[in-house]
Amino acid sequence: MTTRPESGTGTREAPWSFAAPWGARGWVTDLDGPVHWIEFDRPGDAPPRDGVGGDAPPIVFVHGLGGSHLNWVPVGPTLATDRRAVALDLRGFGLTEGTRRTSTVAANVRLLDRFVREVVGTPVVLVGNSMGGLISLVQSRVHADAVAGVVLLDPALPQLGQRPDLRVVAQFLAYAMPGVGEMYMRAARTRMSPKQYVQQVLELCFVDPTLARDDLVEALVALAHERRRVPGAEAAFLSAARSMIRVMSNPRRFGAEIRGIQVPVLLINGEGDRLVSIASARAAAAANPRWETRFLPGVGHTPQLEAPDLVLDAVTDWLERHPSLGSSRGVAS
Repeated sequence: MTTRPESGTGTREAPWSFAAPWGARGWVTDLDGPVHWIEFDRPGDAPPRDGVGGDAPPIVFVHGLGGSHLNWVPVGPTLATDRRAVALDLRGFGLTEGTRRTSTVAANVRLLDRFVREVVGTPVVLVGNSMGGLISLVQSRVHADAVAGVVLLDPALPQLGQRPDLRVVAQFLAYAMPGVGEMYMRAARTRMSPKQYVQQVLELCFVDPTLARDDLVEALVALAHERRRVPGAEAAFLSAARSMIRVMSNPRRFGAEIRGIQVPVLLINGEGDRLVSIASARAAAAANPRWETRFLPGVGHTPQLEAPDLVLDAVTDWLERHPSLGSSRGVAS
C-alpha cells in the first residue's frame, strides 16, 4: 500500500476515498490553499519519492473541464506498475476548491507547475485530457524543465474543419455569456440530480455511454453529491470555461506556441469526439510532425474512460520506445 508521501508541504491524508476501489489513496497538500490529489498503489513496496535511483519519470494525470481525479482510475493502476502515478484535482474541480481568480487555465498551469516541483519533485510525464491537455501543453512550453513527455487525450484545440456539434456550441455559448452562464449553471443544478448530471456528461463525452463501468458511474455520482457542498463550484467552472475559450480564440498564436514544445508528445484522439473535432486533432498532428498520434474509431472525448485498454496499449508502447522516459533527472526548484 502507498504510504504517506514524504514530499510536499503540509500534506495530510484526505478524508475522501472515492478512488480507493482502484487502489488509490487520497492526499491534501497546502499549495496556497488545500489541493486534493491521489496516488495509485504500485505492486510491492511503496513508490519511490525522490525521483532518483533510475526510476522512470512519474506520471501526473491532468483532468479536463468538469473532471476530477476519477477520470483516471481505469488507467492509473496499470501505468503505476513501473513508476509513480498521481492525479490531482485542479482548482475549482473535484475535491479542490477554487474561485473565479484561481480556476482559470493560467492559474491552473501555475498550480500544476508547483505541484510537480513541490509534491512530485522530478520531471514528469504529463497525461492530460481536454482542458487538462491544454494545461499540459502550456506547462510543457513554459516550464519545460519540469516535463519529460506529454500524452494528450483529446486535448482542447481550436476548432477547425467539420461542422461543430450544435449541442456543444450552444452549451459553450451559454458558458461564455456573462449572466447567461450563471443562469444556465443554476438551472442545471436545480433541474438535475447528481446521477442525472453524470449521465448527461457521459452522453456528451462517450460515443457509447453504456460502456461506462457501473462501479465508475457509482463513484462519479458519489463525488457529484460531495461537490454540491463545495462553495463557489459553479463560478469556478465558468471561470475555467471562459478562460479556455479565450485561449482557443487565437488559433495562430496557440499553434505557434505548441510547435515550440521539444519533449516527446503522444496525441490520442477519439474519432467520435463531439467536443473537439477529429479534424482539429489531425490538423494539430500535421502541424507538429514530431508528435506521435493514435486515432481511435468509435471513441469519444474521454478515451481513458471509454476505451481504457486502447489507451493503455498506446501509452505503454510509446513509453517503452522512448529511452528518455525510462529514467529520471533532476528538476529545478
